[in-house]
Amino acid sequence: MMINGKTTICGIFGCPVGHSLSPAMHNAAFASLGLNWVYLPFEVGPKGLPAAVEAVRALNMAGVNVTVPHKQQAAALVDQLSPAAGLSGAVNTIVNRGGVLHGHNTDGEGFLRALEEEAGLRAEAGPALILGAGGAARAVAAALALNGSPEIIVANRTPEKAAQLSELIRNRTGCRASALTWPAGPGQGGPGEGDWASVLARASLVVQTTPLGMGPGAEGTPPLPFDLLNPGQVVVDLIYNPACTTFMNRCQAAGARVFNGLGMLLHQGAAAFELWTGRQAPLAVMRDALKQNIQVRRQETGDRRQEGAGE
Repeated sequence: MMINGKTTICGIFGCPVGHSLSPAMHNAAFASLGLNWVYLPFEVGPKGLPAAVEAVRALNMAGVNVTVPHKQQAAALVDQLSPAAGLSGAVNTIVNRGGVLHGHNTDGEGFLRALEEEAGLRAEAGPALILGAGGAARAVAAALALNGSPEIIVANRTPEKAAQLSELIRNRTGCRASALTWPAGPGQGGPGEGDWASVLARASLVVQTTPLGMGPGAEGTPPLPFDLLNPGQVVVDLIYNPACTTFMNRCQAAGARVFNGLGMLLHQGAAAFELWTGRQAPLAVMRDALKQNIQVRRQETGDRRQEGAGE
């Protein structure tokens, strides 16, 4: 990589941001296409975000990605919002076009691209059950609703948040949307478990958006009635490390087709790349960069465990 007076700069704003895989993915993509671009991580605290976003314009940067905890705040700082960003209330990609900052949410688009590529499933294929009601859930729900999903059901440990998200989707898109009460536990006859049977009988897709099960050795799962899953039903866990979570294992044991969140991570980055550069993203290069860096982190985690065990 050669940086000179003509290098185009983009990057990522977050706090923390040192763990991000995006610099490796995007810099590999730029290099493969011979683009004089560089992608840098910027540690930006919440109070500093307005100045950081304005710097995109002032420094003539091509744009930036925005990650936690800034996605919702960023939506109020750009000049224009895409339909997906407006509906989800969150921006993960800012594009600078002649000093006008456009806010996009490529998380949902990345999810849909990965879903079609990996599972052969499109949004309009059938109802979708979304577990969780946070930022990732909002992005996925917005993308599904805007791309023809016939029905979206949201289940969350806090019922009010599930109701708010389903109401937002219903009112803003006309998509049939509702909230579902989490059961007390699988097979325990908790409140709403009869509704779960009805929902899972007709859902083409189940999306796990919570952080439960994230990180090597994590065992947590949402209280899904796994015995009610159908053979061949598509289940996506947005976690990508570990590659196969306890949730995925239990769904697969019930006969479901399971996928992790690596495809979404890849394709949301590819969508941002295309918005900035106007070039088709080199998916194979970006995928390899992600896999290599994830493998390094897993190795580092294993080394630290071994060191700890010997102390």
